[in-house]
Amino acid sequence: MSKQNKAKILNHYSAWKYVVLVVTITIMFFSALPTFYGEDSAIQVSKDAGLKLAPLALQQQLLSSGMNVKRIDQSDGQTLIVLGDNSQQAQLKSLLAERVQDPSELTLMLAPSAPNWMLSLGFSPIKLGLDLRGGVQFLLDVEIEPVYKLHYNTFVESVRQFVRDESLTGVTVQQQVGDRVQITTSDSGHRQVLRTFISQKYPNWQLSNNGANSLSVVLSAAEKNNIQDLTVKQNLQIMRSRIEQLGITEAVVQRQGEHRIRIELPGVQDPAEAKSVIGATASLAFYQVMQSNSVNSKTLNDEKGQPVSVARRAVLGGEHIVDARAQLGEMGLPEVVIHLDRDGGRKMSDFSRANIGKPMATSYSEYSRDEQGKISQTTEVISVATIRSQLGDRFSITGAGDYASAQQLALLLRAGSMTAPVTIVEERTIGPSLGEENITNGFAALALGMAFTLLFMGLWYRRLGWIANVALLSNMVLLFGLLALIPGAVLTLPGIAGLVLTVGMAVDTNVLIFERIKDKLREGRSFAHAIDRGFDSAFSTIIDANITTMITAVVLYSIGNGPIQGFALTLGLGLLTSMFTGIFASRALVNWVYGRDFRRDVKV
Repeated sequence: MSKQNKAKILNHYSAWKYVVLVVTITIMFFSALPTFYGEDSAIQVSKDAGLKLAPLALQQQLLSSGMNVKRIDQSDGQTLIVLGDNSQQAQLKSLLAERVQDPSELTLMLAPSAPNWMLSLGFSPIKLGLDLRGGVQFLLDVEIEPVYKLHYNTFVESVRQFVRDESLTGVTVQQQVGDRVQITTSDSGHRQVLRTFISQKYPNWQLSNNGANSLSVVLSAAEKNNIQDLTVKQNLQIMRSRIEQLGITEAVVQRQGEHRIRIELPGVQDPAEAKSVIGATASLAFYQVMQSNSVNSKTLNDEKGQPVSVARRAVLGGEHIVDARAQLGEMGLPEVVIHLDRDGGRKMSDFSRANIGKPMATSYSEYSRDEQGKISQTTEVISVATIRSQLGDRFSITGAGDYASAQQLALLLRAGSMTAPVTIVEERTIGPSLGEENITNGFAALALGMAFTLLFMGLWYRRLGWIANVALLSNMVLLFGLLALIPGAVLTLPGIAGLVLTVGMAVDTNVLIFERIKDKLREGRSFAHAIDRGFDSAFSTIIDANITTMITAVVLYSIGNGPIQGFALTLGLGLLTSMFTGIFASRALVNWVYGRDFRRDVKV
């Protein structure tokens, strides 16, 4: 085979590879482009909000109120109001709340500033984290002890009910100090029956003898850990629902440690409303009203402090509430319309059918922390109403206060009743100016790092160095494009640090390849052959180095949270893009420019 024929095969890429390279970079370029236009604060008004004003009239009213309205868009009954001043978002929501029927249908959001033709292609800006956009961060502590107490109370009531049903005389069931239930009886037969009942119905409870006539029962350590895990997970889901009800988009709700929850609300500068809803622990329960001092009854106070005797067990609790809406009733008084799930509707239907003409009490419970830091539960009866007819899965309650209080109660019930009390142990507010400063400083560091790297590669490796510079710029385009495309990807300040690190790692791939090419030239090979052998011999080293770093990035993302995950994400994506541009894109450019250069006196 002649030398000319060898040149046709050596350092040759098929046309489809160049097409893939060009198409990939083009798509990623358009994906990254909206990020550089930025975002504007906006509020979306749902079609169910009851906004009666036309866009032009609404814009005139808002402008007269001092709002810097950039534009108002309407589509499918929804109205999007975009501001030119990001600091006016909270004020705009307050003004709109006076002009709509249902303020809960107002959604705080950020609208891209990119041209509509670009957005219509499905591209959107990179989502920025709290440290870059500004906003509020809460750290919540989930109190597990009240949940344990509830399990113990349920266990004691269940055992006592079993004793009554089985007519086991001489048996006492008491909860002792230190989370321990003591069952005392002198009848060995009764003890054996109780042992069998507890073992079958409560297999996760530890049963032991406590003297000759008593049994001691405690929750096992494994079950406690399981209860804690399930409680925190359920509270996480409820927190996400509550934030959705507040109309805050792009929020981050994550577990931190064993029993803490971290919430980030980017773009929110007024934390008052979010704090009042996130930190609240409210729930409803419905009770049968009983005679004073009745068996299996307990006493709750109403709003005026008057005692109300109710059944010890509720007919049903707030966990069965699917939806709750505030409205004005027939007498003009505020009420909350409640919609129950199927199980809750069945229980309410059975109870109300059997108790027509009898009163039913609705209680409202919430947790609070006193000055000593102890959690206490406050429960009061907000209404006592006579059941006039059989109730189903939809009915209304009164006694929640004024209309604003009814709306607040409806929001909390709609978002879910907390399974355990939560308290805000830390609150941080990052202003938009600080976020802009972080962006400016972070990207200034990125630009400075890239400038020095581009200059070094161009001066040290000359002709191949400029090819590496083109590959490095392509790498940044791919990385920004991927961050904008991947759902849930958020760019944080540590993420920008990951981008700066990626710059060095991207050229490191080219440095390894170019040094191999230099070695082959020293062996007396032609430039074309040195290129071919240099890329092939450096490939395994590059793969090994990047795989070990990728393992670190995956571990950081798996066990980290917040800023650590942001760093790990950009580091991992940077590894993928740097291998693509360093190996594939660089090789395509080198093949195209120098792939047929068979000189032996070339200096690299």
